Amino acid sequence: MHRLVLVLALSSVFAACGKDTKSSNPNPNPNVDAPPLSGAAHTIMWGPITVQPGVEDTQCIWMKLDNAGEIKVHQMDNNLGPTSHHLIVYKDDMDTTEQTTPVACQPFVGALNTTGMIDPIAITQKKMDEITLPDGVAYTFAANQMIKLELHYINSSDQTPMDASAMVTFYEADPSTIQNEASILFTGSPDIGSCTGCTAINPGAMATLHEYFTVPSDIDLSTSHIFAITGHEHRYGTDVTVNVAPAQTGPMTAVYAPDPFVWSEPITATSDPGFSIPQGGGLDFTCTWTNTGTAAVAFGESANDEMCFFWMYYYPSQGSKVCVHTVQYGGVNGYDLCCPDAASQGICDLITSKF
Repeated sequence: MHRLVLVLALSSVFAACGKDTKSSNPNPNPNVDAPPLSGAAHTIMWGPITVQPGVEDTQCIWMKLDNAGEIKVHQMDNNLGPTSHHLIVYKDDMDTTEQTTPVACQPFVGALNTTGMIDPIAITQKKMDEITLPDGVAYTFAANQMIKLELHYINSSDQTPMDASAMVTFYEADPSTIQNEASILFTGSPDIGSCTGCTAINPGAMATLHEYFTVPSDIDLSTSHIFAITGHEHRYGTDVTVNVAPAQTGPMTAVYAPDPFVWSEPITATSDPGFSIPQGGGLDFTCTWTNTGTAAVAFGESANDEMCFFWMYYYPSQGSKVCVHTVQYGGVNGYDLCCPDAASQGICDLITSKF
């Protein structure tokens, strides 16, 4: 079993072919047992549906949980079918109508809306992931909480139909033990391709994107606990590294540097008690690729495109956000933005359209 376990007071995290221990070292040890899943369980299913050879899509369902009252969710168990590329789990406080049959949907569109009522709470790329939040940390679900499951799938075979599916189980914690709400920061850059100032990933070549994201002044992460971080690229990806710094000039402190980085089974590194980002500071990040194909690759959500992103779990929550640095706007210094942002919703919409 591959496990994502986000634990501070205990001893384990995500695993690629094992389990990764908590550590201030960004290259965690993958050999520590995860805590058992416990508490009342609530399960929802996406699909299954049959995916024909060569078909790729992103589809969503909306389903209400069977919890009769408010609950605190401290653990999750995510299981993906054979064609599933990744799954995003959303806590949806805006939509009220169930849609239990998968339908086409645009990635991240809910997370970027200005209402702040649709929050991604987990991102899963492995086939089997267990998530345990730190002691005293949970997600609060209302009675019969609406959950949105967004599944990106691809059947890369030439001849054989295959199933796409996802199953998510939420586990309750004793409310008296919970003091903080968790959230996700999804951070990176869309600057891949032939756009001005962007990094080209040409056939037969290696490529590197190195950028610095300054946290916008209206967000204060200086007292936050960022306790887990996972890099994300597609099939040509060879490395993702992340440093935290008080300024673009440094000094740099490594928070993510897996060795090796495996794009299909990315390690999640943890830190105890979690790191923060100084006011005025930010994240220095680098992505590398080796294009072994015959065509240039640009930014996009398709498994045949590329990405340079990383997601971070943190508490106490200031809401889930999609944050980018891009040289495509803002002139010579580029532009830093966290969505949703009512003042910059036009740029948020442009970023959404690239997924």
